[in-house]
Amino acid sequence: MKRIFTISGLVLLCIFFVSSAFAQNVTIKGKVTDATTGEPLIGVSIAVKGTATGTQTDVNGAYSINAPSTATLAFTYIGYLSIQVPVNGQTIINAKLQTQNNELQQVVVIGYGTQRKIDNTGSVASVKGADIEKQASTNPLSALQGKVAGVNITNSGQPGSSPQVSIRGLGTVYGNVSPLFVVDGVWYSDISFLNNADIENVTVLKDASSTAIYGIRAANGVVLITTKHGNKGKPVITYNGYAGWQSVTNQVKMANATEYATAINELYSYNGVTPPLFSNPASYGKGTDWYGDILQNAFVTNHQVAVSGGNDKYTYNYSFGYLDQDGIVKTNNYQRYTIHLSNDFTPVKILKIGYTANGLFGHSRDINGGIFHQLYGAAPTLPVKYKNGAYGDPNDYNTGNGNNYNPQATLDFFNQKSMTHRLTGDVHAELSILKNLKFRTSFGGDIGQSEVRAFTPIYYATLAQKSLNTNLDVNHTETRNWIWENTLTYDYQVKDHKITALVGYSAQNNRAYETDAHANGVPYTASGSLHTSFPDTAKTVYYPDPAQQIHTRALSQFARINYSYKDKYLVNASLRHDGASQFYGNGNQTYGYFPSIGGGWVVTNEDFMKNQHFIDNLKLRGSWGKVGNSVVPINTSVQTVSADPYLTAIFGNPQIPYQGASINTVVPPAIVWEKAVASDFGIEMGFLRNRLSLEADYYNRETQDAIFSIPILASVGTNSGSIIANQASIQNRGFEVLVSWKDSPTKDFSYSISGNIGVNNNKVLSVVSGANPIYSGGIGIANGALATRTVVGQPIGEFYGYKVTGIFQTAAEVAASKQPNALPGDFIYQDTNNDGTINTKDRVVLGNPNPKINYGFNTTFNYRQFDLTLDFQGVADVSVYNANIAFRYGNENFTQDFYNHRWHGAGTSNMYPSVNVGSNANAAPNSFYVESGAYFRMRNAQLGYTLPGSTLKKLGVQRIRLYANAQNAINIFGYKGFSPEVGGSVGNMGLDANVYPLYATYNFGVNVTF
Repeated sequence: MKRIFTISGLVLLCIFFVSSAFAQNVTIKGKVTDATTGEPLIGVSIAVKGTATGTQTDVNGAYSINAPSTATLAFTYIGYLSIQVPVNGQTIINAKLQTQNNELQQVVVIGYGTQRKIDNTGSVASVKGADIEKQASTNPLSALQGKVAGVNITNSGQPGSSPQVSIRGLGTVYGNVSPLFVVDGVWYSDISFLNNADIENVTVLKDASSTAIYGIRAANGVVLITTKHGNKGKPVITYNGYAGWQSVTNQVKMANATEYATAINELYSYNGVTPPLFSNPASYGKGTDWYGDILQNAFVTNHQVAVSGGNDKYTYNYSFGYLDQDGIVKTNNYQRYTIHLSNDFTPVKILKIGYTANGLFGHSRDINGGIFHQLYGAAPTLPVKYKNGAYGDPNDYNTGNGNNYNPQATLDFFNQKSMTHRLTGDVHAELSILKNLKFRTSFGGDIGQSEVRAFTPIYYATLAQKSLNTNLDVNHTETRNWIWENTLTYDYQVKDHKITALVGYSAQNNRAYETDAHANGVPYTASGSLHTSFPDTAKTVYYPDPAQQIHTRALSQFARINYSYKDKYLVNASLRHDGASQFYGNGNQTYGYFPSIGGGWVVTNEDFMKNQHFIDNLKLRGSWGKVGNSVVPINTSVQTVSADPYLTAIFGNPQIPYQGASINTVVPPAIVWEKAVASDFGIEMGFLRNRLSLEADYYNRETQDAIFSIPILASVGTNSGSIIANQASIQNRGFEVLVSWKDSPTKDFSYSISGNIGVNNNKVLSVVSGANPIYSGGIGIANGALATRTVVGQPIGEFYGYKVTGIFQTAAEVAASKQPNALPGDFIYQDTNNDGTINTKDRVVLGNPNPKINYGFNTTFNYRQFDLTLDFQGVADVSVYNANIAFRYGNENFTQDFYNHRWHGAGTSNMYPSVNVGSNANAAPNSFYVESGAYFRMRNAQLGYTLPGSTLKKLGVQRIRLYANAQNAINIFGYKGFSPEVGGSVGNMGLDANVYPLYATYNFGVNVTF
């Protein structure tokens, strides 16, 4: 018996050791790729199921992990379907993750967390950081152009400038029109401090249901940005860099010297001036090409180095970036240095802490803001310089004050430098209190300082361009913002019920200080950064403006609950309670409530859909919510007076002058935040094994309590003829469609094609004080007229003026007309009200600067080591006002197009006026200057080649990709200016008065991973 027990014990011991041997940890390696495109996926989380052991893939999609041979590996990645793979003793496991545009199991970023797309009931669009990084744009927002339906982006050619962004139209006249940007949980008004290569993901929240959790700043939409964090694994070093050039596209051709002299002689003749200015126009030849002299092919280069890695206890990601961008105007330059630091620590299993920091140092050499107007108007008969080296002087040619400038002298003696320092980021901690209960706290800030210094020396260039004294102007701005947020999140699931509940508290503090100063007699100390200061002997004048010293605070409480039953029926609801200091004392208006609710139905999860194979995914959703816009004019309730010389009164004997004063404006009612109430209805569908997907939305957003102008009677005696108050409602209504197709026909070839379109209708619905219009748009209109109008029943800032029906051909035709003071060659205006006279009552709507249609078409192709990306983008049903043509004060030049088609005698033209286009009657806002702003462009084209792995191993490099890129290389439009992509403030939008034109970028780059 003893022997039997001994043998049995040995057998059991052997079985134990054998089992232990088979269950011992093994090192598993592999690669994770996109199942459709075959591209490696970076940052995929691989976890040993049921344990805390995990890792992430590197930049090549590779990973390594230790796990029991009997374990199961779980692969998860945002935007992809999660999978589980049994180890079964394998040491190499390669995984392919499926992704579809409308795959209901993918994860999307939302306010204060993430959520499966199946659970989301709002309108949310995501763009991967890799797609942004491919663009040659120096600002990440520009890279979104054409990629998200309903998002309108208008770029500027100015180096270092930020684009204008609007989501689903304009909802305000006097308030802030930009969306809220949330970077790693911290609120910002712009993201110019970010390097494209530091972005992991961008999510655009478009409807009120998804944005209401941000309350007072969400009326214009919310853009969530997640920056890159470290991945577990050995250190990985990456370098991304490119160099290239930027050149003007569709340059406007101007009349040459002979043509200009001919046109000016015609102008003198029309105005009865003799003799003509130029006795022999042909003797001037082609003359000076001012655009050719001042513009250039601009060099641009961008570099970024990053290192990332980590282990189970901590991860890190550090990067440094450098951008050097010349402007297309000579001497114009912008340089930017960026730094991104991120660390995440897990000291114990239940606690995660970390920080993210972003630094920006930028400086630029600026150009005179009027240089493009000068290039447009400068006389080509004027040489840049005479043979003796002196500047060509317009006064030597008697061309008058309208173009009494030499653009080269303007450029040479304009000495202005701008500098920006900015530090942003946050520190955060997350504690797992219970299994399903997490507490998160974060404290973030934005510390910035910018300064603009302009120095004018003593110089003499021309009779009009000179300075007899030195002077220095300084504009100094500082910002000090912080935000502290705390949230509790509870996830609960029982059987078919899933609930995620969130409650939070937020406190914000924003300060901005701005000071302007001026001094004469300042000596210039030679410095590349213009570190000139005010000497003690200089008479310095400071201009502190109370409106530029801003301090606001906000306190908020918010809550959200997401409920799902069997992944079929969805309900999301949120409520935010905000208090803002700028409205303190306005009764009950200091605080506001912003609720939202959304519902969804996943039809394909119903039993009656199980046996069909045509529709893979079908989801219906709808939402409603209220959001706010607290960035509106403040301090408008302070009554001000002014003392002007014309108010002087003389009394007594002897007579003594007494200075008078006038009230500037009537104190308006207290201004409160604007509110937007919006609804959204959407459908998401997937077909053909989810290779074809469709997403469509219909939305209706109404801004309530919108700030609008109220006219006041002149008899009141104020300087201003109007006040502003919350008294209007503005509607934006439209639909959006996204269609995409992804496929991989062979092992070596894959591709994706997607198209999106957004249609928006903007309209002022009502104004309490009636149909009183707001007139704006005086930029570039020489006679002081206003070209835009905002009124009930029409879109914000529509173009408004006279309708041109033809050109007067003879004096007899003028005499028989309703414009007896006109001349042959002038515009014939429509008598709209048929009262027999032409006056302001005959003005009509001429066009709409708000794009009705935005669309994009994006493609990717991959064949073995080659990859090709083609992005197209455009707008339609939009107008631009070409103010350049009549932006005249005298003898400015004309475009080649105008010269060739101008009226210069009976029968020569019935569309273009004579060269007397700058007269008050002809320069009045009219339909001749309004052109279609529609365009279609190849936004980006990039061809890349990744070197084979066998070659790289010999070099000790993991990956090298070479590429060539072209941005804005093809532009199709009918507009007669540089580009129809013209921005501007509300009321001046679409007014082209020689804005800084866009350009095409051509560059070559490399991505290297060590």
